[in-house]
Amino acid sequence: MKYQERIIDHYKRVWSNQSNPYFWDKGPIEKLPHDFRILEFPPTSNRQMWTYATCSMSQPEDKSPIELHIFSSVQDTSLVELLTTVVYYHRNTNSLDLNHTVNFGRPWQGESFCEYGFISLPYLDGPDLENLCLSDQGKQIKFYWLIPVTELEVKYKSKFGIAALEKKFDEGLNYIDPLRQSLV
Repeated sequence: MKYQERIIDHYKRVWSNQSNPYFWDKGPIEKLPHDFRILEFPPTSNRQMWTYATCSMSQPEDKSPIELHIFSSVQDTSLVELLTTVVYYHRNTNSLDLNHTVNFGRPWQGESFCEYGFISLPYLDGPDLENLCLSDQGKQIKFYWLIPVTELEVKYKSKFGIAALEKKFDEGLNYIDPLRQSLV
């Protein structure tokens, strides 16, 4: 089975859902992996939100392969562009990993105050989603959650640490509300 197919099968198995593939064809796409796509997963009876996930953000030769996903309360193909730019940054500027933050360069959705993303463990899905072991290649792909955050939350993380920010999230993060206020 091809690398990309293994990623798609992993998402499908964990989320029990079929996806629609998207490819953002604007900008310097030649600098992205040839098989890179964004997968859109519609809501189901068990999951009442849209999910957009990278597919082949990582490549077989990567030392620390990761894939990212983001949630939305509505179908929003602008998230295809947003994730594509995050992948472009990861592949061509600075490698991203768990607990990193990335500047989206624009609001997450509409007039959102969230203009950054925080790369977190996939708390809603746990280790079933987080880890895809490729025993034939002797490596593991990590699947992380890209949580939209505000600039104030990024500054709070820098000052007080990741655990402090996640504690604030535990107090009431509405991770699918683009108009949510900063929690700090």
